[in-house]
Amino acid sequence: MPLSMATAGMSNRIVRVGGKSEIRRHLENLGFVAGGEVTVISIISGNVIVNVKDSRVAISKEMANKIII
Repeated sequence: MPLSMATAGMSNRIVRVGGKSEIRRHLENLGFVAGGEVTVISIISGNVIVNVKDSRVAISKEMANKIII
């Protein structure tokens, strides 16, 4: 299921990161790597605020759809 559909407050494990190579590389630089833990803090107007590797990151719904948990 894509990260954009996750429930706020629950910890999830990233299965894979999709998209073009430059998008995957950008997300991996932010800490979204397969096997990593990610927790959704909130979803506001489709944009997702997550906790990943002890950092808070805000990503768009389109980016969140590329992260499969």
